[in-house]
Amino acid sequence: MTKSQQDTKPAHLQLQDENYELAIYEGSIGPSVIDVARLYSETGQFTYDPGYTSTASCRSTITYIDGEEGILLHRGYPIEQLADKGNFIETCFLLLYGELPNKQELTEFEAAITNHTMVHEQLEKFFHGFRRDAHPMAIMVGVVGALSAFYHDSTDISDAAQRRIASRRLIAKIPTIAAMAYKYSIGQPFVYPRNELDYAANFLHMCFSVPSEERPVNPVLARAMDRIFILHADHEQNASTSTVRLAGSSGANPFACVAAGIACLWGPAHGGANEAALDMLAEIGSVDRIPDYIARAKDKDDPFRLMGFGHRVYKNYDPRARVMQKTCHEVLEELGIKGDPLLDVAMELEKIALNDNYFVEKKLYPNIDFYSGITLKAIGFPSDMFTVLFALARTVGWIAQWNEMIEDPSQRIGRPRQLYVGATQRDYTPLDKR
Repeated sequence: MTKSQQDTKPAHLQLQDENYELAIYEGSIGPSVIDVARLYSETGQFTYDPGYTSTASCRSTITYIDGEEGILLHRGYPIEQLADKGNFIETCFLLLYGELPNKQELTEFEAAITNHTMVHEQLEKFFHGFRRDAHPMAIMVGVVGALSAFYHDSTDISDAAQRRIASRRLIAKIPTIAAMAYKYSIGQPFVYPRNELDYAANFLHMCFSVPSEERPVNPVLARAMDRIFILHADHEQNASTSTVRLAGSSGANPFACVAAGIACLWGPAHGGANEAALDMLAEIGSVDRIPDYIARAKDKDDPFRLMGFGHRVYKNYDPRARVMQKTCHEVLEELGIKGDPLLDVAMELEKIALNDNYFVEKKLYPNIDFYSGITLKAIGFPSDMFTVLFALARTVGWIAQWNEMIEDPSQRIGRPRQLYVGATQRDYTPLDKR
């Protein structure tokens, strides 16, 4: 335990006539925590924290968020710098190993990822077991979970070498699986990866090329895709990351753990936020209807809420949104998109949110989901692929967090407790007397 993690002056808890001391641990930055691990054994009582909003479930060195100040750091590096100056593969290396790679390390890591992008040929038959209209996220959950049936040589979580191989395989193969899910959903043949393309360009190639016609990947769109991956790579102990850690705490293999994370991400309150933002824009429909919806958003008695504005964690501007805003406008300019009613609505809403006193005072700024939904639609992805792309990007964060959990000697199998409010003990009543 480092000096910053050692307990300072303890917290004091009084229950009836008994007094208890609880250790306080300080992080390198951010809030300190009160250790309640022995609370039940010493007091016979649990803490109650629905949603775990005030509970730290682990120690971590990967990602730090300050929602009040609008700060997001990966291993200490601001997300804006990683997105502006680096690329996704560098960010993957950083999240996995704790430092940015030098030239030799980056070359080796890129080669390892590139050489693992192919998936087992029998997986193609797996895809054909899904209904033609299956949601791409349903396919992702099934196929990623099935990887453990194909790669037995990297499922022993006690072996550091196997964990390393599994980590790289997942990062490399998820784009191929995501592209296959997209192709299957639109009835087009699968496109194999190409080793001469970088990570983001290769993904776009697999999504939008067809065997009969090679379509060059637009470098502006590839760079935009790369930034989207960086901005979604990790976000501390969110619902899906906590799911991966919880599944991993039981000793489950990494492919199963990531499949669990994908399933959690599928929820509209988590990974579906950018799709919800796009649905809202479609509901508004045209610029002339915006004033009515703005009035509804300001009416506290109206259940309507503007999707893609504000954030549960960030009480200031989402630092990822600044980069995503710039990227969004670069893509729209590159593609010369004009006259699209939905995008016209989005741009007008953005202007209002950044200038209207109501939104400014309440800090309801456009968040990353608002801009990423617009950007992905402009690139050509249907809305049911948005969460798939989120899962693709977040895989490296899940794997980094899973690895950290496996290597943490204090980690135990997850077992939240409860406040039971059901029936007390009662006797069984025979059927003829009920």
